[in-house]
Amino acid sequence: MSLNNKSWGLWTAAILLASVSILSSCNKQPGYGRRTANDPGRRSATTGAEFSFEENDSTNFFVSRKAEQIPGPNLKLVQGGRTVLGSQEEDVMAFRDNFERTVSIANFYMDETEITNNDYREFLFDMKKKVSGDSLLKLEPSEDVWSSAMSFNDLYQSYYFRFPGFNFYPVAGVSWTQANVYAKWRTEYVQEVVRKEREIDSTFTKSQLIERGVAMADFRLPNEAEWEYAAKAMIGTQYMDENQEYGRIYPWDGRGLRSPYNVKRKGKQGDFLANFKRGRGDYGGISGSQRNDGEILPTNVYDMAPNDFGLYHMAGNMNEWVYDIYRPMTFQDADDLNPLRSDGTYDDAQFYETSLLTDEMRVYKGGSWKDVAYWLAPGTRRFMHQDSATNNIGFRCAMISIGEKGK
Repeated sequence: MSLNNKSWGLWTAAILLASVSILSSCNKQPGYGRRTANDPGRRSATTGAEFSFEENDSTNFFVSRKAEQIPGPNLKLVQGGRTVLGSQEEDVMAFRDNFERTVSIANFYMDETEITNNDYREFLFDMKKKVSGDSLLKLEPSEDVWSSAMSFNDLYQSYYFRFPGFNFYPVAGVSWTQANVYAKWRTEYVQEVVRKEREIDSTFTKSQLIERGVAMADFRLPNEAEWEYAAKAMIGTQYMDENQEYGRIYPWDGRGLRSPYNVKRKGKQGDFLANFKRGRGDYGGISGSQRNDGEILPTNVYDMAPNDFGLYHMAGNMNEWVYDIYRPMTFQDADDLNPLRSDGTYDDAQFYETSLLTDEMRVYKGGSWKDVAYWLAPGTRRFMHQDSATNNIGFRCAMISIGEKGK
């Protein structure tokens, strides 16, 4: 049988189409195709063996179809990325301890608010059942932080922590050490609540839950890089592809401290954007002013507009403890991926003549109701002994973000 050129071309095309169809059907067989954590397929991509989705099946390899992180209440996801950390304002204090450098931060979660008096009293209430009276006293916030020989602040010393009117004001008088005990307690407490709500067998260990695709990570203090990254929230300055229109000195746009907006959730145009000390003796403006900074003291943790990550009071209200120990040279020593200084590596305390720079000195950031505007910039940093407490340092918790994110 002879075929002309036209017929031969049609015959060849038909064979090619059939071949493509056969290959396509092979690729679409059950168990093959692109894999994700929540859709692992039915068969191994490398051996072709069938997976088991029953935990007690000893014949085939068990693969969980579930990959879920349970972050817990009050946490906001902070999407990581490349950023420039460091002070973008003039170093008027001449500390030279936070020069600009480019780093990358992984995804993590952070409390949307500072830990409140109400939150901390709940912690003490539960700890009363678990520890001795002497141990409980060591966890109480110091109310003496409000007292001063030359001021009349007895009211706050007696009422700030316990009066319901201050329930949702940030807890004060808590040391770095106490904040870490709170984070450990919160981890255990929240995980137990989640187990009960989801009827998870109490005999399952943490590693067993992880293998079954359920992750309940620990609460902890954020490290300094995470805190600074979350405070700036540069996600709000992006346009097009990996471009940013400008940097940020504060957790909001512009170089000023007043709102340029007059829209819902941003307050009135001209309102201050943080609770801070405006000048010598000026903690909150004049009586009757509608454009002051909220309170003379700390204010409700939901006052002021949140930043672009949805976090409240990342400048002003209360300074906040972070995990890192303080060293002036951290910016040049730490890694450029998830930087952290947990000890004196590369910068041992013995190299310094002052006894201040020990591994017990912890960084705090953010500025407070008691600080001038300079300290509101996320790039500024100060330090204090981990067992010390003041009326202008509080804290919030963070948590790692685990594994593949669903879409």
